[in-house]
Amino acid sequence: MEQLRQSPPDWEPVAATTDSDAPRVEEREAEGVAPEWGLAKRIVFRFLFSYLLLYNFPFPLDVVPTWSQLVLQPYTDLWNVLVPWVGKHVLGVEVLHRPGGSGDTTYNYVQLLCYVVIALAATAVWTLLDRKRKSYARLDDWLRLYVRFVLVSAMIGYGMSKLIPVQMIEPWPSKLLQPIGDGSPMGLVWTFIGASVPYTMFSGAAELLAGFLLVARRTALFGALVCTGVMANVVMLNFSYDVPVKLFSSHLLLMAVFLVLPDLKRIANLLMLNRPAPTAGLRPLLAGRRARRAALVFQTAFVLLLTGTALYQAYDALVQYGDSAPKPKLYGIWEMEELAVDGAARPLLITDKTLWRRIVFEWPGTIGVQYMHETDVRYYGLKVDPGPHTFLLEPYGEDAGKKMAISYELVQPDVLALDGEIDGKKIRARLRRMDDSRFPLISRGFHWINEWPLNR
Repeated sequence: MEQLRQSPPDWEPVAATTDSDAPRVEEREAEGVAPEWGLAKRIVFRFLFSYLLLYNFPFPLDVVPTWSQLVLQPYTDLWNVLVPWVGKHVLGVEVLHRPGGSGDTTYNYVQLLCYVVIALAATAVWTLLDRKRKSYARLDDWLRLYVRFVLVSAMIGYGMSKLIPVQMIEPWPSKLLQPIGDGSPMGLVWTFIGASVPYTMFSGAAELLAGFLLVARRTALFGALVCTGVMANVVMLNFSYDVPVKLFSSHLLLMAVFLVLPDLKRIANLLMLNRPAPTAGLRPLLAGRRARRAALVFQTAFVLLLTGTALYQAYDALVQYGDSAPKPKLYGIWEMEELAVDGAARPLLITDKTLWRRIVFEWPGTIGVQYMHETDVRYYGLKVDPGPHTFLLEPYGEDAGKKMAISYELVQPDVLALDGEIDGKKIRARLRRMDDSRFPLISRGFHWINEWPLNR
């Protein structure tokens, strides 16, 4: 017994073994070697190892933003040269845009092809130089550890941005004016999720649960199963509503499945075939108690760093542009009630293409204008001079530079008077702020009892 305490076995059972499992586990401990792999399995592993490292690098170095900017910039610069060159000289396509908010740019697809080609080349060289090795059990453990923490980082980051609702926020005023048919499929997803804070937080909590369960080896399988379910839903949303994160979300889903596959037979025995499921054996990744304790400390610190960074970024986004962000004094939608042009009263005809129907204040520095004949909202740059109560509007695009000065007065808390010159004409207008009750999407609320469904 003393000898066993000093030299831990090569296999550690996840749970207490049964009498029927004991001989098999003891046999593994005595041998201390993993079974041989077939040639096909070795080749597939070499490719997956090469590809997953290429795809996920520079993780985990990019967890610290300073390193990402200073140390890893040459790596980014290399791809910024290689990808356009491959696109132009190999595929005959121009790579004009660098990856930004979308993960499905031409750049990303060309880079993905580069990953595959490089991984195939690495697999071929590896196979030629390492023909005698019969298995990669130890390296497979380390690869799975790496993939686990890639998923941990992604699930904590995305989960926190939903638990603190900043990825999808409550529909802003101009969105409430947009007919559903004028919106994009992606906009519909963002609207229906953002319209319900509880659902947004629930989906974030599910992602966080997957991330935290993936941290420890004993709960990693459970975490991978939760992650598979969560990401399967995300991938279907992305593909079904044309959300341009299809490549990244698909990779996250496939990596979660990659973690589940070794235990698929045990899961099937337990959940589908009603057979006994043996406990899984876990090889210690590090020898010695000190090494394992140091790894535990590092792992804990790393997860705390990920969580703290995600929490800070989500909170910062919440107060910068989320629901807690400061709103303009005149925030909301203002609808035209009365209008005089060059001193004469002007009827508010829906067919008059020159008339403003509504103005929208939602973001500092901008004002939205909806014309009578349009459903879209046009945006202008806005400077507010609170002294003389003046708006200074500056159009974007072709009309940039044509500034309009309009004086304003808040006659009542929900009544706004405008006086100035628009498109060369003197105008006086009176507008009323629209009440949120006009929009059931945000005013309906929750009801336990519904005699009739409000489905419109």
